Amino acid sequence: MYVHTHAHEIFMILKLFDKNSEIKKMATSSGVVKITDEAHFQSQLGNAGPKLVVVDFTASWCGPCKRIAPFFEEMSTRYTRAVFLKVDVDECQETAAANKITAMPTFVFFRNKTKIDQMSGADTNALEEKVKQHIGEGGEEEDSGVKGYMDLNTFLEKNACECLNEDDDHPYTHCLTSGGGFLQSDCDEQLILSLSYNQNVKLHSLKIKAPKDKGPKTVRIFINQPRTLDFDGADSMVSTQDLSLTSDQMDGGIIPLKFVKFQNVQNVQFFIKDNHGGEDVTQIDHLSVIGTPISTTNMNEFKRVAGKKGESDG
Repeated sequence: MYVHTHAHEIFMILKLFDKNSEIKKMATSSGVVKITDEAHFQSQLGNAGPKLVVVDFTASWCGPCKRIAPFFEEMSTRYTRAVFLKVDVDECQETAAANKITAMPTFVFFRNKTKIDQMSGADTNALEEKVKQHIGEGGEEEDSGVKGYMDLNTFLEKNACECLNEDDDHPYTHCLTSGGGFLQSDCDEQLILSLSYNQNVKLHSLKIKAPKDKGPKTVRIFINQPRTLDFDGADSMVSTQDLSLTSDQMDGGIIPLKFVKFQNVQNVQFFIKDNHGGEDVTQIDHLSVIGTPISTTNMNEFKRVAGKKGESDG
């Protein structure tokens, strides 16, 4: 009886050791989630919400993939505000095909289940620069506040954006993140902010944080202009929508747009005509343009139709 009990205790100790070893093994790789199939992939994208998701499309036979794998694992422990996924293209062929992967390693970047960027090759410096670029500066990522939509600042073509009459010390780039800084007008209270996107988008709403006395009051919105408007033109042209904002709307709450008018937007311009205090200086702490890329909608529609097998047969 003693021998049996002693043997049982040894068995339990060994079992506990194996379990702890497995837990330790899982913990060391817990920064990167290995995807098992397409359903698992979609679940991970959905659970990430507004967080940046970095996906490593890899293969067991790929030399460059093996070389960059430890660096990818290490990044997942440093950039804890992002989600890191690993997809073996041979084990998850559906996911690889859906993302048009033709070379390994390929790294694809998502936010709100929407693809925002991609790069191929085992260049550690380039990969980390992409992560830094998309993870955002300052503060945690915020939910857009509108289900199914996201902050479109991720899709800005920054070299095609500009702001007229901005203060040199407080440029428009300061108001596109919530990490401090603000946009301030220079010579008078008026501003023209021109934002261009790297793909066509739909605009749903705005969020503005600003001091109640210096925040924008009358805002005229124009879309798809061939060039940045001047102040005379912005004041006299027919706009896509005019907003008369209240000081209570300067708290970062949702400001709806006429969604039907903003269905295919390549660029948008905001003419800020005045502020609530009637002062010479207008200030915006944070501006968020909320919407969705058109490509996302089209892709979902395609998958839904393609998924109905047999409809096109016969």
